[in-house]
Amino acid sequence: MVLEELAARLNDREYKNWLKAGRCLLLLRDGLHPFISQRMRAFHADLINQNSLLRKPCESSSCRPRGTKFMSCKACSVWQTVILRHHRQRETATVNWENCFPPNWRTDYWELAKAFMPRGLGKVKAADQCDASALLNLINYCDYFQSVDLKCVREVIRYRNELMHSCELRVKNDWMWHYETSLKNLVRQFSPIPQMARVGQQIEEMLAVDLSICVSGLDRMDSANMDGIECDSVSQWETSADLISQWETELLQERLQELLHVATAAAAEDEADDTKAEDTEQLKRLGGFLQANRDLAERFSTELKDINSLEARE
Repeated sequence: MVLEELAARLNDREYKNWLKAGRCLLLLRDGLHPFISQRMRAFHADLINQNSLLRKPCESSSCRPRGTKFMSCKACSVWQTVILRHHRQRETATVNWENCFPPNWRTDYWELAKAFMPRGLGKVKAADQCDASALLNLINYCDYFQSVDLKCVREVIRYRNELMHSCELRVKNDWMWHYETSLKNLVRQFSPIPQMARVGQQIEEMLAVDLSICVSGLDRMDSANMDGIECDSVSQWETSADLISQWETELLQERLQELLHVATAAAAEDEADDTKAEDTEQLKRLGGFLQANRDLAERFSTELKDINSLEARE
């Protein structure tokens, strides 16, 4: 039954497009992790070396941001000023100070990185815990990333948002063509980095593979020559099905966590605006999609309980 439900989803061309596009973002994320970590360590070290005031410890236990604002001690205020100086859109962009633990700015480069990222990343401790959106936004907003064409970065961020905000979890072939072009243009920006060269190849393979499957007789899947995917027997197909299911789970999990975080925060603060209403509606639609697929409903039973709990509080 699980294989049949997976087959039905993957034989929907536009859902298959959605899954492949999302898988490419996960590959991009994994390739960016080492580069981002190295650059932010260097950025943090440069700031400390250039300004001795940044070496002073936090003077107060009250330097705890709330939302986009916080009252800081003298030492943390210096850090705040420096962060804003290196923010590309400091006059118009919202800085999510709540992501950060200011007393650790002088010792932890990742607390610095989170000041340039979207909200909701306060518990994230390293690059490999971030999704592609967080890493791309860091590159977009932090001026230490001078060598990257921001137009390419912003295009992929836009396509990522369209993909993840698709209420039906489906995208058309024409959208995929434009997305593929933008993604490849971005990857070329990092061509001197060895791990990104491999990621570029993996992305090309992912975009070319045909994930359509047929569960009848000798189960198999049409595919390109791709590690872990090509299958010529039932046992190989089962491995491949498990692999595709893992990709699907990871992508759906990312979207669920994002929507649940926003909905939970809004409920706790009793906030209501058009954006949060849209997120709530998307969460309901995603919950409906999971419920309609029994294998996914079982896999995400905990998250579905959270969704039902939030709906009951409305």
